[in-house]
Amino acid sequence: MQKSSHTELINAAVHLARSRFPNEYSCVAALKTNTGRVLTSVSVEAPLESACLCAETGAICEAHKLNEKITASVCIYWEAVNEKHKILPACGFCQERLAFWGLDVEIAVPHPEIESTWQSLKLRQLRPFYWNDKIK
Repeated sequence: MQKSSHTELINAAVHLARSRFPNEYSCVAALKTNTGRVLTSVSVEAPLESACLCAETGAICEAHKLNEKITASVCIYWEAVNEKHKILPACGFCQERLAFWGLDVEIAVPHPEIESTWQSLKLRQLRPFYWNDKIK
């Protein structure tokens, strides 16, 4: 995926964070489908921690509902006070959810050496020894 496509997703996530959580810290996501559609969603907090949902979950469910394949994913942690965001890699649960569409789904991750920048990796790069040999 081209960097500009992930930039589009980051911009969509920041826009959602600003509008939905104008004065709060938040975690939001934007995912792209094979049709070019951008789906966004937010994390869901709950009193019982195991009932919380990752930011990508809503967009993943929406893609299933629409029967569209997810091709790229961006998750950000938004600091409203400073108007800054940090790229978060998909957690293990979301990596499993995204693997439904294969190991070529592109994930934005923080750059390991340059703070406040990011890079795009395929899911197979995040999970080089993926346990399920049925998923390619």
